Amino acid sequence: MTIAPKLLSPTNHALVLIDFESQMAFAVNSIDIALLRTNTAVVTGASRIFNVPTIVTTVAERTFSGPVFPEIEAVYPQAAANYIDRTSMNTWEDEPAYKAITGTGKKKLVLAGLWTGVCIVGPALCALAEGYEVYIITDACGDVSKEAHERAVERMIQAGAQPMTSIQYLLELQRDWARKETYVAVTDLMKRFGGAYGIGIQYAHNMLAH
Repeated sequence: MTIAPKLLSPTNHALVLIDFESQMAFAVNSIDIALLRTNTAVVTGASRIFNVPTIVTTVAERTFSGPVFPEIEAVYPQAAANYIDRTSMNTWEDEPAYKAITGTGKKKLVLAGLWTGVCIVGPALCALAEGYEVYIITDACGDVSKEAHERAVERMIQAGAQPMTSIQYLLELQRDWARKETYVAVTDLMKRFGGAYGIGIQYAHNMLAH
């Protein structure tokens, strides 16, 4: 049996959450903001359940862009997570952020944030150029238009990045329902944020338990 090296596991990658801030979200039109927040909650919750090294970075948080999404603050409070605030649009060009990301020692990086065509493309292309494997959670990214988001995703794919979705990310980390140590947390997260899939889990747990 060969396990594909491209698959993510809880221990082989770091997650970077980039600029999930209120001002950045005001102009997002590529995805409904409620869905974006839900998907962000799935990604953030997954990283906590599986203890994935996670870096939260912001841009001009106190002077322009505002606070991070409540869904991130609830899991990674600023006082504990030490958000890295920047002036550069490209996270990779900010020395503290760069040191934090590369300092995880992980050669696989998973990125999500706002805006896709600026705040995600920059670090994605730079990380690829330095030999990292880059994964983009596309439904936990947003941009000013569908065109902007889609072209950015295409550009990153052409450069070698691998796209995935928020629930795919969670389930790729779980991968086996026999892993009981995370089963309850994963299904509870889906009951809360998993849409129709989560409702199905709630139904099964309640109706098939007797």
